[in-house]
Formats: sequence, C-alpha cells, structure tokens
Amino acid sequence: MKNLFDVKGKVVVITGAAGILGNSMVHHFAEQGAKVVILDRNEEAGNKLADAVRAEGGEVAFFYTDVLNKEVVEKNYDQIMERYGRIDVLINGAGGNMAGATIPPDKTIFDLDIDAVKKVVDLNLFGTVIPTMVFAKAMVAQKEGSIINISSESALRPLTRVAGYGVAKAAVVNFTKYMCGELATKFGSGIRVNAIAPGFFLTEQNRTLLTNPDGSLTPRSHTILAHTPYGRFGEPDELLGTLQWLASEGSKFVSGTVTVIDGGFDAFSI
Repeated sequence: MKNLFDVKGKVVVITGAAGILGNSMVHHFAEQGAKVVILDRNEEAGNKLADAVRAEGGEVAFFYTDVLNKEVVEKNYDQIMERYGRIDVLINGAGGNMAGATIPPDKTIFDLDIDAVKKVVDLNLFGTVIPTMVFAKAMVAQKEGSIINISSESALRPLTRVAGYGVAKAAVVNFTKYMCGELATKFGSGIRVNAIAPGFFLTEQNRTLLTNPDGSLTPRSHTILAHTPYGRFGEPDELLGTLQWLASEGSKFVSGTVTVIDGGFDAFSI
C-alpha cells in the first residue's frame, strides 16, 4: 500500500535551517530519508548541524546563504541543482524580529523605529519572496513541488508589542495565497504553496520576551499561556507532522492554505 506521506528521496531545501525550529526540521526530514539542504548565514551552526545529521546517517548538504541577496540565492540554486538535480520542497524558514521593531509596555507607536521595522519586513517578507522566486524555477521545470512558508500567530491576531513582525508575517500569508494562484494557473497544478502559522514556541529570537534572565516566565508568557487551552508553549517537533503532510503527496490538492499550530490559542476566548 502506498504511503501518501512518504518523502524518501525528495530534495528538501530549508532556509534559516540552523535555528531552533529549523534544526528540528532538518533532523526530521533526514530521518525520513529526504535529501536535506541546509541554507543559513551562520556557517558555524550550519556546518555543525550538517555534521550531526551525517553522523546519524542522513543525506545533507550545507550552503551559506543570504536570503536578501538574490545573487547569493541564485548561487545556492546552482549548487543544489549541481548536487541533486532537482528541488522538491522549499521551506522558507528564515525570519526573525528585532527590538527596535517592537513596542515595549513603557513605549507607544510613536516610539517605533521605522528602520528596524523595515529590516524585519525585509527579512521575513523578502527573505521569503526571493528564495521562492529562485527555487520555484526548478519546480516549474519539474511540473511539481511544494513551497511551505513560515508565518506566525501574529499574522492572524495582532499581538501587543510585535508590531513590525506581525505586519511582516501577515504579508507572508498574503504572498502565500497569491503564489498559490500564480504558480498553478501559469505552470500547472503540480506546484502548491502553503504556510504554517506557529503559535508560541520558545526560540532564541523570542526568549527575552518570554523568559527572564533566570529562566522564569515573564508576565507576557503567563498571559499567553492563560489564553492557550493547552496551557504550554509548543515543542519544535510538534510542527513536523504538518510539515510532513505539506511536503508529501498527502497534500496533493492543498494549496493557498495557512495551517495554525498553536495549542488552541487562535480559537480560544473567554
């Protein structure tokens, strides 16, 4: 019997792969028999991750990237095609936030650092647009492929403080839906574009918002958990089932969707 969710042998490209969430994705897809391409600007972390996967018997390659530099991403395309000859799955995992693009409790919208907001929008939006433009060429030639963008709970429900990040991730949702139609109507129904919207997962980028220096939870964390039916933060491996589905033939007729993975946060009121 055919396994609809099999990804063995697929070439899975992950940007921002050396981060906490990306790290989990890389290990998972390698364990599932995929050929995983790690793209990250942190060469030390990327090489360390690749070595760890190889030690476990996985097929992996690491290439330095800058998702905001189209020339660098095009070089990555050439490197990947030379090595594997195809790209089956693209996970646009590169993204992040910065302090200047947030509004702390003692500040207001009038204190927002516009330059910081632009950088956050660039990284999250154009850091998704550029790799999609480049790597989708392989999928067009193959007439099949899956692009998975990483949005956020903040794209669906505006959250306090993370003004710039929420705007950027909302744009990623719109781009996802746009690209669904753009690629399918012009290049065929074998190419699908979807997004996931993680809720609250503890990563290096939000650690200072969610934990105190001693590791205890901040008031913001307590508020989040009070509005999360599951009563806890997500674990990185809890994204993997959805990613496996979207990467596999199990989602063959699924495109333009946003799957929320948040322990019920988006659905919960009082």
